[in-house]
Amino acid sequence: MNALGIQLAVELFDCDENILNDHRLLEQSLVEAATNAGATVVNSVFHQFNPYGISGAVIIAESHIAIHTWPEYRYAALDIFTCGTDIDPNGIAEEVQYVLSADRMHVSRILRGVTVGEQERSYAQTPT
Repeated sequence: MNALGIQLAVELFDCDENILNDHRLLEQSLVEAATNAGATVVNSVFHQFNPYGISGAVIIAESHIAIHTWPEYRYAALDIFTCGTDIDPNGIAEEVQYVLSADRMHVSRILRGVTVGEQERSYAQTPT
């Protein structure tokens, strides 16, 4: 089955709360993870919440990497979406797990665009 892209929904548990709340380190780390995976970084935007927590996105030519952190719970939600076959999203997830010192990681893998070029099936019912 062919897909246009792969999306990883990554749950990172028991992370270093100081890193989860370090705006500059998080942005630098995600940009480096993208670059190390061979992705082309287009832009990045990160926002620091008050009193703590960060949301950020690294836009890559191959799609995006986004993160949302909850330092008070030592938790981060990471979304990695890559198109094509040149970029390994698993390597990005593993690098971010290392940077955040996460003790546990759970990954859900979703194939995106699998119906392109095939007959599409509707799984949602539209009210009539």
